[in-house]
Amino acid sequence: MDGRDRLGKPLYERENEVTAAQKAVEGICAGNGEGRRGGLLFFSAAAGLGKTTVLTEIRRMAAARGCTVLSARGSEQEHTVPFHVVRQLLQPVLASCTEAERREIFGGWYEIAGPAVGLFAQQTGTAGPDPQGVRDGLDWVVTQVAVRRAPVVIVLDDAHWGDLESLAWLSAFAVRARELPLLVVIGYRPDEVPAEAQAFRELIDGRSARPIPLHALSPEAVAELVRGSLGAEADDVFCRECGVVTGGNPYEAVELIAKVQDRNLAPAAAHARSRSTPSARRRWPNWCGARSERRPTTSSAASAGWSPVATPTRPSS
Repeated sequence: MDGRDRLGKPLYERENEVTAAQKAVEGICAGNGEGRRGGLLFFSAAAGLGKTTVLTEIRRMAAARGCTVLSARGSEQEHTVPFHVVRQLLQPVLASCTEAERREIFGGWYEIAGPAVGLFAQQTGTAGPDPQGVRDGLDWVVTQVAVRRAPVVIVLDDAHWGDLESLAWLSAFAVRARELPLLVVIGYRPDEVPAEAQAFRELIDGRSARPIPLHALSPEAVAELVRGSLGAEADDVFCRECGVVTGGNPYEAVELIAKVQDRNLAPAAAHARSRSTPSARRRWPNWCGARSERRPTTSSAASAGWSPVATPTRPSS
């Protein structure tokens, strides 16, 4: 079954990923109470292979099934900010609560875990809370949210850029997901997980983790993507060259298509053949922008049938 983005366009060659996500979401939504099966779902992918798009689809299908979705994204600029990921996950749901409801959710952990999620600042001159106490408090808070707002789906994208404090907490807590009406979905670049994130490395490398890898698109899928954006008249040579230039990377394929559209180029063999030599292939990405620092806008990505929710400053998929 094809996954589809929020515009109804297909997620090319991501059937296995979408099917795994559907099964996980169905499992957590099935029945009431004891019938619900929580769990973990990991997606590993190099930059540009569509990890963010798959996670966006998971958030959409979970919300459509009535799940409470807590989402966060690691940031290259914010990875040194303690509990930055935790705050993204919890602040939206806590903001919808009254003060009395928040205190009820936190219970006796309000003063200890409150600063970690940004409810209030640590008082100047006071000793910082015990790190293990903060993690225990977060365990309690997320457990309460999972029970009160069940079923709950936590989605963390770009975990390789997550702050170490959040990753350490989530790595320890995630193994409890099967005991709760809670699905934890994590996407990351396997080659960019920092060595200091030891607990997270142990989680994704554990015997029960089994991350789902995303691969480059086949030439056929690239051709379908090109023709879906530039028209059925895009010929075989042009489509094949797009696949060669981008290596089947969906993000770069979208960028290349956007440049072709910007320059009103006809998707014909004449353009592809003029760049068919190795030296010309090296020039074509620079000329058309496939590997340039400019990143596709949401509108250009959507027009190509590969539409991220937001445009990052660097490719995050």
